[in-house]
Amino acid sequence: MDWRDQLRVKYKTANVVEKLIALNIGVFVLQFVFQTLAFLFQFSGNFFVNWFSFPTQIELWLYKPWSVISYAFLHAGFFHLLFNMIVLHFAGRFFLTFFAPKKLLNYYFLGAISGALLFALSYNLFPVFSNLGNVPLIGASAAVMAILIGVATQAPQMQIRLLLIGNVKLWHIAVVFVVLDVIRIPFGNAGGHIAHLGGALLGYAYTKQLNKGNDIGLWFEKIFDAVAGWFSSASSSKKTPFKKVYRNPKNTYSAKTSTASKTDKQKKIDAILDKISQNGYESLTQAEKDFLFKVGKE
Repeated sequence: MDWRDQLRVKYKTANVVEKLIALNIGVFVLQFVFQTLAFLFQFSGNFFVNWFSFPTQIELWLYKPWSVISYAFLHAGFFHLLFNMIVLHFAGRFFLTFFAPKKLLNYYFLGAISGALLFALSYNLFPVFSNLGNVPLIGASAAVMAILIGVATQAPQMQIRLLLIGNVKLWHIAVVFVVLDVIRIPFGNAGGHIAHLGGALLGYAYTKQLNKGNDIGLWFEKIFDAVAGWFSSASSSKKTPFKKVYRNPKNTYSAKTSTASKTDKQKKIDAILDKISQNGYESLTQAEKDFLFKVGKE
């Protein structure tokens, strides 16, 4: 199994939280590699912020409507990313105990959208922001808050053991996060804290509506499935180009045997990966797990 197959296995076996964390880290690395190159070659390094951050002015947003989601994958620095990913890891793990992976994506993206909209509304409503100009919004905090508050609303009495503190109920943690955002509004990054509260409101409302049998994120899930299906169809329609290969007749038998063996192994790997994609890693038989483990060491 080469490195590409190993990456495919890791991607297929990763849960939705791990994939979101990997995506955030990947964007962060790309963002700062670009800024480093901009510094070295003396060109503008604000490309990512200019095109993917969420603006306060509606007219600017109309030029980049994707920014209502894309801003949630940009971060101002390493510790900004680290804190958000730690919270996403733990909140997401608890979330998947009660909800399906697709619901987590709904909370994440709708939390980002809700945070951006409350951010924009506040900047155009409250006089305190009138002289600040365009201060773009970046960070996954609103999306992560939606997941944290969503699962805390579903299971408020769940106990979590924190280092040096002991057992703490999930709703206590959620309240601390919300209160900290409220009291820190006057002390800097007011727009960011307001966006966090937008994500928190979405998480709370979404869970409450789900418990009433009303999925307010179903429309987004359908759009997401349609887009994912389109990309899947486009990928599967690609044809492998024809290659003409000349072989030494003396080596024909051994070459055919080796090729057939590799082809059969690759087909088996593909079948197992498809099974993981559809039903999860736990659906594999022990023999299939052993096979993956064996080829992973080759």
